[in-house]
Amino acid sequence: MRQTPPLSVDIDAHADRAVSKPEFADTLSHLAATVCVVSAGKGAGSLGRTVTATFSLSANPPSIVVSIKADSPLASLITAEQGFSLAMLAEGQDLIADAFAGRIEASKRYLVGIWADWPSGRPRLLGAAAALDCQLAASIEVGDHMLFVGTIVATETSTHADPLIWSRRRYQSLDRTRSLPARPSNGHATLTPSKPAA
Repeated sequence: MRQTPPLSVDIDAHADRAVSKPEFADTLSHLAATVCVVSAGKGAGSLGRTVTATFSLSANPPSIVVSIKADSPLASLITAEQGFSLAMLAEGQDLIADAFAGRIEASKRYLVGIWADWPSGRPRLLGAAAALDCQLAASIEVGDHMLFVGTIVATETSTHADPLIWSRRRYQSLDRTRSLPARPSNGHATLTPSKPAA
């Protein structure tokens, strides 16, 4: 793959009108997300970080986006190695999430959890709800973060593990005892006004 410099997007055009950082943090704490670990490198040279800023990008080709602090060693390693792996953590893997969020030093993080390697040599977490290995397709610098687009080249999923969720500044789990009403067969939701409380 030909290495090209990352694109850069200037997001400061309306910075003077933006909400405060505390207001941003409080508001975004309501955004529930699967807790993930992004890794790059091989063997003892591997680096990883806990993230919730990741999303599916396209099915053609299958690809995802992860957001990593631009000046971090992990961002540099993803660029140098031209790829990354991603583990979607399962319920009960909160110690792994804490470790890769910085609770322990970087050199000891892969001692938490059971890790193997993808054929690429990148770290693969065993027991994750799902795991992906990605080749770097593009990178975009936005503010103080890099958005890395990865083409998914290998996957592993669990049929019995539920994802570990981060919402309102704490780990949460899916409540499978409570489900939302089924959608009508035509695929369109029907909105029914609710009665005001008496």
